[in-house]
Amino acid sequence: MRMICLVSMRGKFSYPPLPIGYYGNTFAFAVAEAPAGELCRNPLGYALDLVRKAKGEVTEEYMKSVADLMALTGRPDFLKTRWTYLVSDVTRAGFETVDFGWGPPVYGGPAEPDVGPVPGLANFCIPCKNKEGEAGIVLAISLPTQAMERFVKELESMLKSPPNETKTFTHVMSAL
Repeated sequence: MRMICLVSMRGKFSYPPLPIGYYGNTFAFAVAEAPAGELCRNPLGYALDLVRKAKGEVTEEYMKSVADLMALTGRPDFLKTRWTYLVSDVTRAGFETVDFGWGPPVYGGPAEPDVGPVPGLANFCIPCKNKEGEAGIVLAISLPTQAMERFVKELESMLKSPPNETKTFTHVMSAL
């Protein structure tokens, strides 16, 4: 199983410097990978460590290498990649502060669920505010219908009587 995480280079690396006002993409994909059985046998912290390690490996040299590779071969075709799930945290992208002249935004995230490099298999962490103005995070999850139905059942079961961390992760992973 593969989990793709977007890692931004904004403000992290010195070369190449981004021109003032540049608004294009400045990220690379970090990939955490493990057999499904291994993920099920270990506590949730194991999977989190894999993601943390993958994101930590995105160095300035890695970013340059990705830029060179894409210039030579084009963008990768994620639709051919099986057992892959995309996680995108846009909570620090600044969408909630953008004003195009008609006031602050109500929402800043994907317009529809089947977007991104892996349509139908993605998760977006999006900043939001409730009616009282309290800040929070919306976790938008996109899965194929059958997997989403199973995920909802497992989540409802976990919320009714929370099992221990290892069992929780095993239930969620086996549901997917």
